[in-house]
Amino acid sequence: MKRQWSIILAIIFALIIAIFAVINVETVEVDYLFGKAEWPLILIILGSVFMGGFMIASTGVVRILTLNRKLKALEKENIRLKEEMKTLTEKDQAVQNDHRLQTDQS
Repeated sequence: MKRQWSIILAIIFALIIAIFAVINVETVEVDYLFGKAEWPLILIILGSVFMGGFMIASTGVVRILTLNRKLKALEKENIRLKEEMKTLTEKDQAVQNDHRLQTDQS
């Protein structure tokens, strides 16, 4: 359900931006470090939205990759610890069996 609300909100946000961009179609001057240019405001608005979306998506992808890497490392450690626990349990049982044999013989 949370995913559905996210999609609905994204669609509403996209519609608001599209309407805002279509209303603002006049040409504006854009100053760059190396010069100036005139662009339709609609392209500047849409370009800004796409750049913002790209930056947020990039951040999300990096976070997901980092979490996946941590997950794999923790899964390997979990397997190693389970094997160590199994080995220690077997050694403990062997010691207990030896102790029982010694007490039975006494």
